[in-house]
Amino acid sequence: MGVLMFFVPLALVFARRVGALFRRLVARWCGIVIEDGYRRPETAPEPVRLSTGYWWNGHSYERSRRDAEADQQWRRRIGDPAYRRDVRWVVIAAVIVGPVCAVPVAALAGAVIAFAHPTSASVVVGVLLVAVAVASAPYAWRIVGPLAHRWLRLSEDAATAGRVRELELQRADLTTAQAAEIRRIERDLHDGAQARLVAVGLSLATAEKLMDHDPARAKALLREAREGTSTSLAELRELVRGVNPPVLVERGMVEAIRALALDSPVDVRVEAPDRIRLDVPVEAAVYFAVAELLANAAKHAPTGHVHVRVRDRGYAVEVDVDDDGPGGAEVVPGGGLDGIRRRLAAFDGVLTLASPAGGPTQARMVVPCESS
Repeated sequence: MGVLMFFVPLALVFARRVGALFRRLVARWCGIVIEDGYRRPETAPEPVRLSTGYWWNGHSYERSRRDAEADQQWRRRIGDPAYRRDVRWVVIAAVIVGPVCAVPVAALAGAVIAFAHPTSASVVVGVLLVAVAVASAPYAWRIVGPLAHRWLRLSEDAATAGRVRELELQRADLTTAQAAEIRRIERDLHDGAQARLVAVGLSLATAEKLMDHDPARAKALLREAREGTSTSLAELRELVRGVNPPVLVERGMVEAIRALALDSPVDVRVEAPDRIRLDVPVEAAVYFAVAELLANAAKHAPTGHVHVRVRDRGYAVEVDVDDDGPGGAEVVPGGGLDGIRRRLAAFDGVLTLASPAGGPTQARMVVPCESS
């Protein structure tokens, strides 16, 4: 069992890398795009240490927490049809693709050997071998492309099942995010506007009692109540702006992003068409995603510069947010970038992040105009 736990994960990782390599090569040289179709990682239950000293991970008992987590990981990979396709492709590549692709390579090697010892016969043979290599190379990859598409692509049933699974995970994410947003609004109302309105009510009640015998004090309390009311209204406006910004509803996504740039403490340059209108929920998702990225830039690079580009591709809206900060940003489960990813995923959107250490940070969001 220990040998299996060591070699099976290595074999799965190797198969995945081979599959990814062939997908890239086939896309580049044959123009055939093959989706990998890996399942989105789910949150696994935490391994529990038992009184016996063993760790239970929901599937088996292991001697250490590390072994329990490793067992969870390779069980998840074995259960993913995409990994099984990769393993199957490694076998097919070794049996069929390898020999087919070896023909032009072997012909070139033979030509090199023939030219290394030039004679009248060897030169003729070398020229013929070069011709064979040049002629057979395109056909070799024409064979590899359809084979890879046949064995590496998702089947219709697997694609449908994967889409249903992804939608279920997105629904769970949205439910969790919605509950968290409701709790935030409830907390802000309780700690902010509600407390101030209670104070205003107490001030008015006290002013009513003091009106007859201490009008000066009553007037002061009324002024405090008026100021408290103004502050409460400002807090309520801020709260509403965080839920559904008025500028987004009234003027659209592009103008709302320009307003974010003007309010940002960092230097932000916005490059966007005059008008792009999408469904209101999609515009809100893009708006809050840009707001989160600008907030991150202001936090980590307060003296930096940010460039926001919005492009309408017809089938999708593409938004790039680039900053010259220190870099090193990564998507951490439960973090702000993960929240952006989950928010966009609800509309089939994708977040791509490139943030090497030392900078710059480049974030690209692509959201279809119509979700599937």
